[in-house]
Amino acid sequence: MVVYRCEDTAESIFTAVYRAYEEKRCHEDTMLCLTDDTFLFAEDMEVEADAVKTRKVMNTLLRRFGREDCRRLSMALAAEDEEKAQAVYRTIVEGLRCKVGPGHLFDNLARNEIHKAFALARGVNTEVGHQIQFLRFQELESGILYSRIGPKNDVLAFIMPHFADRLPIEHFVIYDEKRNVFGIHPAGRQWYLLRGEEADVQPRYSEEELQYQELFRQFCHTITIEERRNRKLQQNMLPLRFREYMVEFQ
Repeated sequence: MVVYRCEDTAESIFTAVYRAYEEKRCHEDTMLCLTDDTFLFAEDMEVEADAVKTRKVMNTLLRRFGREDCRRLSMALAAEDEEKAQAVYRTIVEGLRCKVGPGHLFDNLARNEIHKAFALARGVNTEVGHQIQFLRFQELESGILYSRIGPKNDVLAFIMPHFADRLPIEHFVIYDEKRNVFGIHPAGRQWYLLRGEEADVQPRYSEEELQYQELFRQFCHTITIEERRNRKLQQNMLPLRFREYMVEFQ
């Protein structure tokens, strides 16, 4: 058995996929691993992310499987799951082996790895939808729009295009505090991600923003009908983990 030791990034995992094909490995005896688990009689191969190899793999996947299935694969890799690398690798292998066309990569859900990758992508897609609905921007003293999130999965790259499309002339920043990643959108320009070390972010809001926050909280409190309060339904529609990032619950 050959075990490719990957970092928890799409670049590292796609580089491992490229190397598995380049080195003509037997796919049945090849594993992509994100942990330090030890496997008896296995040959460990350290993987260093390579941008050129990653781009080649992504171009091949896009050409063979289409944009929608490539997006699903990317979402699966954004999930917080130790088995995602192997699930995506085996899904790609089966897709290339069976020569499936665009839109059919995840048709064979009877295979455990394909079902796993599909389930991971679906979970990430659900969280992307939640973040788009529940994300709150706040204006800083500099006039920049700022939002803080703490998603379970690494979804920032999937929510940035949504807001860049709707706020093209605004400077805005979305900060994922769990991963210390900033999504930065300069007005009228392309957005990008900035990954760094642990950051101590203490935003200073504008006076007008603070006033509007208080007005919004009072509005939400005023329209509440106590007799119709249904906490169980409310938690189902708006999970508790989102509330610490929402103005009306602060």
